[in-house]
Amino acid sequence: MASSSTTAIAATSATTSSIDVASIVSQLMAVESQPLVLMNKQIASYQAKISAIGTVQGALSSFQSAVQGLSTPSQFKSLTATSSDTTVLSASASTTAAAGSYTLSVANLAQAQNLAAAGQASTTAAVGSGSSTTLTFDFGSITGGTLAGGTYTGATFTSNGAGTKSVTIDSTNNSLTGIRDAINATNIGVTASIVNDGSASPYRLVLSSATTGANNSMKITVAGDAALSSLLSQDPAGTQNMSETITAKDAQFTVNGMSISKSSNTVSDVIQGVTLNLKNVSTGPVSLAVTNNTAAITTAVNSFVKSFNDLAGTVKSVSSYDATNNTGGVLLGDASTNMIMSHLRNALNTPISNNTGAFSSLSQIGITFQADGTLALDSTKLNQAMSSNFGDIANLFAAVGKSSDSLVSYSYAGSSTKPGTYGVNVTQLAAQGSTTGSAAAASTTITAGSNDALNLTVDGTATSVTLSAGTYTAATLASELQSKINSALSSNSLSVAVTQNAGVFTITSASYGSTSSVAVTGGNGLSNLLGTPTQAAGKDVAGTINGMAATGQGQLLTSSAGDSTGLSIVVLGGSTGSRGTVSYSQGYAYTLNDFANSLLGSTGPLTSETDGFNTSIKDINSRITALNARIAADQVALTTQYSSLDAMLGTMNQLSTYLTQQLARLP
Repeated sequence: MASSSTTAIAATSATTSSIDVASIVSQLMAVESQPLVLMNKQIASYQAKISAIGTVQGALSSFQSAVQGLSTPSQFKSLTATSSDTTVLSASASTTAAAGSYTLSVANLAQAQNLAAAGQASTTAAVGSGSSTTLTFDFGSITGGTLAGGTYTGATFTSNGAGTKSVTIDSTNNSLTGIRDAINATNIGVTASIVNDGSASPYRLVLSSATTGANNSMKITVAGDAALSSLLSQDPAGTQNMSETITAKDAQFTVNGMSISKSSNTVSDVIQGVTLNLKNVSTGPVSLAVTNNTAAITTAVNSFVKSFNDLAGTVKSVSSYDATNNTGGVLLGDASTNMIMSHLRNALNTPISNNTGAFSSLSQIGITFQADGTLALDSTKLNQAMSSNFGDIANLFAAVGKSSDSLVSYSYAGSSTKPGTYGVNVTQLAAQGSTTGSAAAASTTITAGSNDALNLTVDGTATSVTLSAGTYTAATLASELQSKINSALSSNSLSVAVTQNAGVFTITSASYGSTSSVAVTGGNGLSNLLGTPTQAAGKDVAGTINGMAATGQGQLLTSSAGDSTGLSIVVLGGSTGSRGTVSYSQGYAYTLNDFANSLLGSTGPLTSETDGFNTSIKDINSRITALNARIAADQVALTTQYSSLDAMLGTMNQLSTYLTQQLARLP
C-alpha cells in the first residue's frame, strides 16, 4: 500500500500552488518604500532652496560691484580736460587740477637742435690717424648774430651749466659708424645717426640734441686728431665745422593772454594738475575746458540704482507670496533673505552721520524709494547736485576724512574706526635722514678715475655711483649727483634729493622716519665732494589722536586705541602741539560694501544656510542608502518565505488530490 501511495503522490507532483509570490512581494516593497518618496521630495526642496540662495548671492554680488564703484573717494576726484582742437593740443587732468576754462594760442613748438657734418665717401673708412681724441659736448643757448646756410655770424654761446659730457674716439672707432656708436653708447643727451644725402660724398654724421629747447644747443670741442676736429668742432661763437640744420627753439604759447615759453612741448607746470601736449602751431585761439567727470559719476549712480532694483526683484521672486496663484517663493519665510532687503532699506533711509559735506541723504541727490520698494533716480536733481557741490557727493558714498589743518591730511581708516571728529596733537615731527658735507666741494671739475665715484647706503640699501667727467657749477654738480644716485636706486623704489648751499652738498633721503638714512661710505670722490660728512638720522612722527595713543611711521600717524582705532593721518609739517581735528565719516557705498562682504563671506548667513541644506541633503542620502539596503534584504527574505509557502501549499494540494482519488475508490 505504501508503495502504491507514494507512486500516486509522485504522479501528481506537477500540480502547483496558485500564490503570485512576485506580486505579493512587490506590493509589500511598495509600502515599505513610501518613506523614500518623502525623503526625495525633501532633497528636491533643499536643492531648490540652495539654487534660490545662489541666485540671491549672484544679484548681491552684482550689487556689490556697483557699490564698489562709488566706495572710494578717488572716483569722485577725476576730471577731464577737453581741447577744442586736438590737432593743436591735447591735455589731461589729474586729481589736483581744478575745474576751469582756458584759452590758448600756440605760436611755436619746442624743437631740438640738429647738426650735420660734412659728407664722407664711406661709413667705415677711418677718419684721421686714430690717435686718442676727446669730444666734449656742452649745452646752452645761442644769442645774437645771424644764421645763414647753417652757420652763425656774430653769435654768443652761453652754457646752461648742466656740465660738459665727453666721448673718446681712437683707432677702434674713428669711422663714421664708430663715432656714431660711441656717442650713442655714452648716453650724454645726444643722438647720432648717419644720413645718405645722395651726393658724391653722401654719408653725413647727424647729431641731435635729446632735449628740446633753446637752452639745449650744442657746442662741441675736439681735443686730439686734427681730422676729427675739422669734421666735428662746433662753436656757434667761433669755428663751425658742422652745419645747423634745425635750430633749437622753445615752445611759445599763451594761456588766457599770458605769454609763456617752455623748453618742451609737454608742459605740466603752467595750469595746476593739467598736462598740456602741444602738437601744432595754432591759427586761432583754442579752448581748453577742465571739468569734473560728471559722466562717470552719473554712470556709477545709475548702476547703483539698477543693481539695487535687480537685487530687490530677485529677492522678491524667491521669497514673496503670490496671492493670485496661491503660491509662495522657494525661500518664503527665510530669515536670511528677508534680512537682506530690510537691512538695505534701513541703511539707505538713514542719513550719514558726522558728514562734513553738503549732502547727508540720498534724496538730496535725487535717489528715492518708490512705493514698491525699488529706487528711482531723478537725473535733473543729480546734475544740479554735481553742479553745485560735486566734491561733496564723495562724502555721501565713500569713507572720507577731512582735517582742519592744511598740513595734516586724512590717509585711511581701519575696519574698527568709528565715524567721528577726533583731536590731533603732535609731539614730534617726522624727519628725513641726510648727510651734509663739512665744507664746500674742493673742485667742481670731475675727472674720470680721480674724483668721480661715491659709495652710499640709502635707507639701508647700498649702492655706488660714477659721475660723468666734466666741468660743473655747484648747482649742476648737485643735479648730476642726484641724477646718478636716483638712477642707481630706481630698482629699489628709493630716491634722494641733493642740494647745495655755498658749495656745501647735502644728500637727503626722500623717505621719512626712523628707517630713513643716508650714509656716504667711500669712493674716490668722497673727500672732494663732502669732506668729512655729518649724518642726521630720520625720525618718525609722534603724537596722539583723540587724546589716545598713536603709532608713528614716517609722516604717518595711526590711532591705536578708542573709537579712532585704525585712523591714519599724514603730518606733512608745521609745528608740534595741537593740530586741530580730523573728521571721519562712512558713506552709503562704503557701509553697504562691508555689508555685502559679510553676507557673501565664507562665514556669512547665506553660506551658512547653504552649508546647512547641503548637510541635510547628505544626511537624507545616508538614510536613503540605509533604507534601500533594508528594503533589498526584506525583499529577498519575503521572496524566500512566500516561495517556501507556495511550495508547501503545492505539496498539500497534491496530497489532497491523492486522498480524494483514494477515497473515491472505496466501496
